[in-house]
Amino acid sequence: MAASLIKLFISASSSAPTATGGTVTTTVDPNVTRFNAVLTGGMITTDTTIPAASFFDDNGDPVVALPAVPTDGYINVYVNGVLQEGGLSTLTTTSLVLDTTLAVAGTPVVLEVADFSSTSSTITVEPTISAPTITITV
Repeated sequence: MAASLIKLFISASSSAPTATGGTVTTTVDPNVTRFNAVLTGGMITTDTTIPAASFFDDNGDPVVALPAVPTDGYINVYVNGVLQEGGLSTLTTTSLVLDTTLAVAGTPVVLEVADFSSTSSTITVEPTISAPTITITV
């Protein structure tokens, strides 16, 4: 007589867990600084290089060093009041370089640096998450 194998058969179904409630609080504390300079003839060569020492801050105080381009932010450059395309300038702590020789002496330049690195988010009310329901049928 041949033996036969009896296999166990189990079927299961489950429901997906659900999350309800919960509150996330995000705090945005931007640090925006502006600097202004006036172009001189010596700044305009194969490009226009404005040394940090040529800038003044919002209080009218001379600048020793410019801020680095923020990782979590951006810079805006205005030449004669006109916003310039982002790729046309390079900011370092020692200078602002404009990829143009079309500027003329006496032209005002404004540099705006916006830094959002102090933005934070926290869960102020924990959400309620249900466990899945698993049903096994034999």
